Amino acid sequence: MDPDAIRELFAAFGPLTPRRMFGGVGLFADGMMFGLVTGGVIYLKTDDAIVAEFAAERSAPFSYATKEGSRTLTSYWRLPERLYDDAEELALWARRSLEAARRAASRPRSAKRVKPPPVRRAGRTPGRSRK
Repeated sequence: MDPDAIRELFAAFGPLTPRRMFGGVGLFADGMMFGLVTGGVIYLKTDDAIVAEFAAERSAPFSYATKEGSRTLTSYWRLPERLYDDAEELALWARRSLEAARRAASRPRSAKRVKPPPVRRAGRTPGRSRK
């Protein structure tokens, strides 16, 4: 799906910026990524507040192949097929996805654990015996 087709599809949503990334296209609005396009399929950002709506539409989360099998990214779900023909409702879903992206960005990120250095035992000093 080319950038012009994406902009046309989302015209009722408002301005967005498609950006190439990782073999697909990220969908950005107000500097926030709220969707992605890969293999001609659109996926929108979800969270606990809206994921049930995607599930009710029998949508599915984004998944991709890896050397070990496949990986599923549950924060992006496939745009329901019926929305490709309903610009106004697609715009509503896109706005909710943009809000989900904003909520995710406002949550504090958990600090990554840093493994402490191994404890070193005091070495023996040459010429001294251990007691």
